[in-house]
Amino acid sequence: MKRNDTNKKRVIVDFKKLNDEILSLLVEKFPDGYSDKDVIIFKNAKGEVVEAVEVQTESTIYLVKISKRLEVRMEEFEEDDDFDYENDGNIEEPENGLDED
Repeated sequence: MKRNDTNKKRVIVDFKKLNDEILSLLVEKFPDGYSDKDVIIFKNAKGEVVEAVEVQTESTIYLVKISKRLEVRMEEFEEDDDFDYENDGNIEEPENGLDED
């Protein structure tokens, strides 16, 4: 059965602006990370070459811009979603009290 994607809204989004829903879709679609065959390359309105991966909801097609931090963010999101049984669920805070990024 062929999906009718023509009525879907298309959105280009930077990984820095991803919400939990889109991150969850990315982790679900690419549990082991994305590969070159998953990457879509196109030129944006400014004529710049953009590399992205695609995920979809019922109403929207998201092209998520790729950067070096995207895969790290996906891994961090997936880890946050899992309960840390080895650590009894305790989360270690950075010693300086600041979030490390």
